[in-house]
Order: sequence, then C-alpha cells, then structure tokens
Amino acid sequence: MKNVSEVRVDKFLWSVRLYKTRSLATEACKKGKILINELPVKASRLINSTIEFSVRKDNAVFRYKIKQLLNNRVGAKLVDEYIENITPKEELEKLELDRLAKNLYRNRGEGRPTKKDRRDIQRFFDDE
Repeated sequence: MKNVSEVRVDKFLWSVRLYKTRSLATEACKKGKILINELPVKASRLINSTIEFSVRKDNAVFRYKIKQLLNNRVGAKLVDEYIENITPKEELEKLELDRLAKNLYRNRGEGRPTKKDRRDIQRFFDDE
C-alpha cells in the first residue's frame, strides 16, 4: 500500500472502520462528534499522521492516536496498525455503566405485560 501524507477526516474514519459508511462519518463530523484539539472538524479537513482525535459515541468520548494514514478501507484485523485507542479507563467504565443500566428496563418490543404475566405478578405478590 502506498504511503499517504494527508487524508480527509471522513475517509480516514471510514477506512479504519470507526464508521460503517463514509456518509455516516461525514454526518458525525457535521454533528460535531469528531474533535481534533477539542474542536469539531469538518469532514473535508485534511489530517496527517501526527494527530490525535476524539469520537463521541454512545455517551462516551473515545480518543485515538493515528499511527499511519491510509486511503482504502482495511480489514478489522489490520485496524490496530493504523490507529491506537488511547481512551481513558473512566470513559470505558462510563460506557459499561450505561450498558448495564439499559438492561434493567423491559426489552424493546415486549410492551405491556400479557394476561399471563399479570397473573404471575399477582401470584408473586399474593405469596408474600
């Protein structure tokens, strides 16, 4: 693969698999979810290999350091050769707490309890 000196932000985010499509990466830039030096960037901004950047996803801020630039999308196993995840442990813990909190609620699509569920609930409270 040929060495690249500068790449657009949206293309780089797509190529290292942080976003599934380039248009999703562009949309994230428009919404201010991609930060370089704590400032939001446009999708067309050119970046070089000395940059650290942040991505806001799922109520957490992930930080990455670029090791090497690339033009084309790479396989998931090769991503570690191009970026390094330098996210603080506090952010990862915050993300894990959010995931655990979501599991406490009723699963999506289950809606109201059925008649059988209500009977089971009634029996449970009658037993006490």
